[in-house]
Amino acid sequence: MLWKKVLLTAGMLLLCASSALAEPELVVLPIDRAKFLAGAKFDMEVELRGARADEFKVLLDGRDAAAFFGLTPVVKKENALSSFRINGAAFPKAGAVKVEVEAKAGGRAFSANAGYTVVGYEKTGKSAKNVILFIGDGMGLVSRQIARILSKGITQGRYNGLLEMELLNDGLALLNTSGYDSLVTDSANSASAYATGHKSVVNAMGVYENSSPDPLAHPGVENIAELVKRAAGMSVGVVTTSNITDATPAAMVAHTRRRAEQNFIAGEMLKADVVLGGGSQQFLPQSTPGSRRKDDRNLIEEFKAKGYAFAGSRAELAAAKGGKILGLFSLDNMNVYLDREILKNPDVLRGFNDQPTLMETTKKAIDVLSRNENGFFLMVEGACIDKQLHAMDWERSAYDTIEFDRAIGVAREFAAKDGSTLILATADHSHGISITGTYHEKDGKTGREAVRTYAASTFPTFVDADGDGFPENPAPDVTLAVEYANHPDYYEDFKFHAIPVSPAVMSGDAAVANVRRAPKGTFYPGNIPVAESQEVHAADDVPLSAGGPGADYFRGVMDNTEVFFGIVRALGLDPTKK
Repeated sequence: MLWKKVLLTAGMLLLCASSALAEPELVVLPIDRAKFLAGAKFDMEVELRGARADEFKVLLDGRDAAAFFGLTPVVKKENALSSFRINGAAFPKAGAVKVEVEAKAGGRAFSANAGYTVVGYEKTGKSAKNVILFIGDGMGLVSRQIARILSKGITQGRYNGLLEMELLNDGLALLNTSGYDSLVTDSANSASAYATGHKSVVNAMGVYENSSPDPLAHPGVENIAELVKRAAGMSVGVVTTSNITDATPAAMVAHTRRRAEQNFIAGEMLKADVVLGGGSQQFLPQSTPGSRRKDDRNLIEEFKAKGYAFAGSRAELAAAKGGKILGLFSLDNMNVYLDREILKNPDVLRGFNDQPTLMETTKKAIDVLSRNENGFFLMVEGACIDKQLHAMDWERSAYDTIEFDRAIGVAREFAAKDGSTLILATADHSHGISITGTYHEKDGKTGREAVRTYAASTFPTFVDADGDGFPENPAPDVTLAVEYANHPDYYEDFKFHAIPVSPAVMSGDAAVANVRRAPKGTFYPGNIPVAESQEVHAADDVPLSAGGPGADYFRGVMDNTEVFFGIVRALGLDPTKK
């Protein structure tokens, strides 16, 4: 056995030597090809990774960075990591900027370059006073179509109507959703692109990733909430059906490399004037049952002390008055529309029996925010469209998509009277779902044999008798056959589940199909890594529909960061002016 020990030791020494000889890397943040709004603030950082720097030289258009920005850099020199950082920088005018960086370490020189684009906008002609950004989390093109089928119906191949978001037809675009680290993104990264105009990495928001283990120490970029307040005195609202500190709403206000820092994010919600959603668990002191705080701060009381009215139910929201409101309607994510408004199963609601709809929270937010003569920015998220697709529960996702669309209708009604509001409706990313055909068991067939394709795919029989847009029965005799491209091992019977059941459960490090989901269903082997217990995001482009002043900016195929620039252009926002 001695020869095995010798080989193992030699291998370990070789691995250590290889690591020690890893070439140092000079990294510039923000990254190459980043786009900036003139006057918008950001942190610039240069890292020499893997060596101790003796000297940094950072030039912007040939000028020393400190002189260019008029700011003093913070320089750190350590054995394996050195950095040069300028906080709170801003480009004073539009144009192209060339960045040249050099670092010297141990007699060696390392260099890196980046090119930036800086834009500026002035108010010309008809500008928007208000912007409402609707984000259907995970709502790709197929999610829209499913909602249209259920909500509007289809007769002889023609839809009987269009969704509210599809009536926003002044601008139409397809958005790329990738971050700068990966093809397939998460909600934090993708929502951050909308909020800042900058790409980030998975699980991060409002920052570029450096080497720090501290999630709050990464170089930040000014987000939309900070910008519109600082540059225009506008009000800000954040509305969601998820935990209010979840990724998408958090990206509107917070800067962190780790989206799980929800205790921190809860405090950052003070940057918004209207905050409505679930998630009181992040606001209650740790001594309160159900709290997930790690301290004794009572953020609800802190918000009240700063002039916020508090609402914990639909009735309290309707009665709430004042210019600022904090509404938290469940401990964690709010219940989905089907469970909350139609099925009303107490075992699912768990005591939260008076949660408002997204239509009600959207209307309340608009009513409060529109009192500001300087205008407002409002983000409204249909969060559980995504969460239910992860759970492979397309029916619950579809009803939440319809609820999201009805909330857009509330905004369209306001905009029609106001005349100066830009409405955007899009998604932060997509899911790999497809309508294969329809499904029924009227001829005795079951399972995959009852999936009707081509000529056999007779139209579904959803009925909306009261005309509210929501079919009364989520399980008609002919339903949709919706299938998934990226899933774990699971059982499928193509039927609606009155009680939500997860598709798979974890057994050690592997996901195992949950037979409770469909005891008599067909087993489908997974096509993603076994450590994934849910369906996962897709890299598909997502549609964006726009209506109102500035909507003409959105045309063709665009990067997701352009949503931010379309918003500031519509507002004519110029943060270089005081």
